[in-house]
Amino acid sequence: MALQPFTDNFADNSTEAGFQFTFFCAICNEGYKTKFIESKTYNKGKLLKGIGGLIGAAAQIAGKYNVGYGVDRGMDAIGERFNGMSPEWQKEHDKAFEQAQSEAKAHFHRCPQCTQWVCENDWNEQDNLCTRCAPRENVQIASARAKKKAADIDAKAAAAKVFTGEIEAKQTLCPKCGKPAGTGKFCNNCGQSLAMAVCEKCGAKNPAGTAFCGECGKKL
Repeated sequence: MALQPFTDNFADNSTEAGFQFTFFCAICNEGYKTKFIESKTYNKGKLLKGIGGLIGAAAQIAGKYNVGYGVDRGMDAIGERFNGMSPEWQKEHDKAFEQAQSEAKAHFHRCPQCTQWVCENDWNEQDNLCTRCAPRENVQIASARAKKKAADIDAKAAAAKVFTGEIEAKQTLCPKCGKPAGTGKFCNNCGQSLAMAVCEKCGAKNPAGTAFCGECGKKL
């Protein structure tokens, strides 16, 4: 019997021991996993040896990577995974899938605009559309206000005066000992004066220890 899912965005997590399915939201891709339904034919000798392990591994992959086996991908993919299972198991699987869909539908909404199935978090209950087609007004307002507030803060910070000192050259290394001199008037290590040397000829300020003026070349 061909399976007809209400959405192709689902994963079949069934194993030889029972049946379980995960249906995913078309927007956030969060999944809802249905209740596990135990197989009545499990361990009754009606399953081929080795098939169960293959099915279990495929189910784990589907669950891990949210791989759906739906209409667009071809429902034959599910049939191929379960080749070799007993007819009784196949009937159980189909019945469990129908039951799982009824369970999952209660947790999803079908958007009449884009026809996608979405979860409660992505459903705009005021406009009866998904949030992709009709974003929630209060969310959009809050988001716009937050962006405007951040822009205002940045603008206020850019206009604020945060430095009140003088813009002048500072010694980084002591000309005498060669070690980091600090920010004071004297070297933290040897006490050498770090005062700027003023050229007698042109009045330019030069770092302490400079032999010649950097502006006019006069010997200091």
